[in-house]
Amino acid sequence: MSSPTPKPRSRRALDHSLLVLGAGALATGLSILTLAPGISAASSHREAPLIAGDPRADNTDLYAFTSPDRSGTVTLVANWIPFEEPNGGPNFYQFADDARYNIKIDNTGDGNADLTYSWRFRTLTRDASGQFLYNTGQVTSLNDPDLNIRQVYDLTVTTSRGTSTILRGAPVAPSHVGKASMPNYADLRAQAVRNVPRGGKAFAGQAEDPFFADLRVFDLLYGGNLSERGKDTLAGYNVNSVALQIPKKDLALRGNSTRNPVIGIWSTTERRGVQVTDSRSSSHTGWKQVSRLGNPLVNEVVVPLKYKDAFNTLNPSQDRTVQPVVDKVLDPILPKLIQKVYGVPAPKAPRNDLAEIYLTGICKACGPIKADLNAHRLNKDASLGKIVPAEELRLNMAVPPTAKPNRLGVIGGDLAGFPNGRRLADDVIDISLQAVEGAAQTGKIVPALAAGDKVDANEVPFGARFPYLALPHSKSVNSGPSGTQKSAMNPSHAVALGTAGAALLGLGGLRMRRRRATS
Repeated sequence: MSSPTPKPRSRRALDHSLLVLGAGALATGLSILTLAPGISAASSHREAPLIAGDPRADNTDLYAFTSPDRSGTVTLVANWIPFEEPNGGPNFYQFADDARYNIKIDNTGDGNADLTYSWRFRTLTRDASGQFLYNTGQVTSLNDPDLNIRQVYDLTVTTSRGTSTILRGAPVAPSHVGKASMPNYADLRAQAVRNVPRGGKAFAGQAEDPFFADLRVFDLLYGGNLSERGKDTLAGYNVNSVALQIPKKDLALRGNSTRNPVIGIWSTTERRGVQVTDSRSSSHTGWKQVSRLGNPLVNEVVVPLKYKDAFNTLNPSQDRTVQPVVDKVLDPILPKLIQKVYGVPAPKAPRNDLAEIYLTGICKACGPIKADLNAHRLNKDASLGKIVPAEELRLNMAVPPTAKPNRLGVIGGDLAGFPNGRRLADDVIDISLQAVEGAAQTGKIVPALAAGDKVDANEVPFGARFPYLALPHSKSVNSGPSGTQKSAMNPSHAVALGTAGAALLGLGGLRMRRRRATS
């Protein structure tokens, strides 16, 4: 990558832009916190207090990377509904019909979306009055009559020129009920991958949760006992995913990914009918953003509890106006906790290296990391006066895919990995721990935390072709304290119940076949 030519901004100028609006911004941030559920529950990412009431709007992870097998395209993946137990019937997992799911692209650096890809879902039920089953027999295709409940979606893109429909009535890959119901789920997944105009691809459906981590880190950093790390808390669970593969020229500023390779990405969920319950006592009947995600772990470990729900309602262009959030980027809580629990000295504030990673992108003129990587300032046609600090997942599309990716991404010397975009296999827990301890600035791994959470890879491999996500699990993850599945059911009762279930399925399938024969 070539070095940028614009005049560097001073650190004082950057700090001033971060602190703009001062006390007035704080008042704005606090007023945003008064958003509360109306008819539909307000929501946010799982780390924020309001998420428990609305998992369908819970935006869990976002990924953006140059497609390894189609280097002229970028693949975007966003996930919702955390901790989907595979055996979660009888209703299983569906996207919300009354929500709008978005992936947004900022190619100018002003913190506003220049392209918005939106998914709207519709649930179709074949027999709602005579069945309770998700499927009434074996499902061999997405339009199989034995798939009693199915979803379709419309996919649109919005630009400054307006909104156009990319796909209409496209099928969603269903929840993986199990091998008896869906003996060839890989074929169902393949049927849900659709071509889109201009050489892209789209997918929506259930997938294995690609995030891997030992989330006992939130138990006071493993309780001060690093020997207890290494269990992938997400192993065995699924999520609902949307994925989109788009030519780079369609995402780049002025359609030129060579001159303007940097884009910022975030995903959101919007719902209708969210009320404002402060002194104004007004309501919003239109769409209201209730969840937002750019870089991983920002709202989890950077934003204080008091502002988590507010952060989920903000557009990135507003981030610099909420002073308490900016303060926690420049002086984060996590390094101090690490110092308290493990005695690893916290780097001195202000953390301008973290502001560079999360708010401005990385470039020689941006901060102390001194590398040209993924700041919007690297776009030759960008208007420097309009670029603002904003929390976005930034990707330099000019960086080619790595033949042998390093799980530590940029910190491990692999410029195609996080925080330059995010690949499915990037170990964001270990990368983030190193980053908050200053490794991005020094270029050296912090030895005391070199092992991270000791979960270095996903429990199953990812795919080699779009949508790259692993197929969803169908085995239960429920187990007793010993880690093995328990059952108190009498074996004879289990056999009887299994026989009755098989008979029920058989009658349901026979009913549907008779209906097809007489229709």
